[in-house]
Amino acid sequence: MSRYRLTVAYDGTAYAGWQVQPGVETVQLALERAIGKILQLELRVFCSGRTDAGVHGEGQVIHFNADRELDPFRFCHSVNAVIAPDIRVRDLQSVPDDWNARFDVLNKTYRYRIWNGAAVPPFFRLYRTHVSGELDDAAMREAAALLVGEYDFASFSANPNREMDSTVRTVFKLDVIRDGAALDFEVQGSGFLYKMVRSIAGCLISVGQGKLTVEEVQVIRDAAERSQAVSTAPSLGLFLWEVVYRDTIN
Repeated sequence: MSRYRLTVAYDGTAYAGWQVQPGVETVQLALERAIGKILQLELRVFCSGRTDAGVHGEGQVIHFNADRELDPFRFCHSVNAVIAPDIRVRDLQSVPDDWNARFDVLNKTYRYRIWNGAAVPPFFRLYRTHVSGELDDAAMREAAALLVGEYDFASFSANPNREMDSTVRTVFKLDVIRDGAALDFEVQGSGFLYKMVRSIAGCLISVGQGKLTVEEVQVIRDAAERSQAVSTAPSLGLFLWEVVYRDTIN
């Protein structure tokens, strides 16, 4: 068997998230069905990290094993011909047998996308969260700076009672990017807790709206305990943007 790495983009609107679940359509299930049809075998694909219902993928990465040598162009063309048009596969690469899409990750970048205007253009309605009122960009940038570094991010986990080894994570950067009404939060880190990025986005939106102060964000961070002060932003604005690996294949 040979191991392959595949970059995948998807519109998460119609899917109940990444992971296979009984009775619902998921991105993983759609990929396994399409790739299995092309290769004429049953297989399991493994991703860099699961995404929730409605979350999109610009640069999701998966690995799978195949019993033959695959031509990258022909394989991607064949899979895209049979899979739903809201999922596209690209950039197939052969990798060592022990390479792992999840465990070899160096860092991940997510983007949370907002339309900060009176009305969302119709072609953005599924991909940007609408915030109509004025947002204080300077305050959001100041608050974002407080979340860069190694901290216990339990306050930004939507399921703090979920058992895990640690809720300490490292955020390498958290940028607030404005282009007119289009506003993005770009966050890069070594790994993320459940709904952590959406919780950070909800917190920054609250700061921009004047509902939270920068000082309160620091108190929330240091408390390392979820509270009603932190809201979870809607899933439709979140994109898994890029995954970087230790082997520098990117």
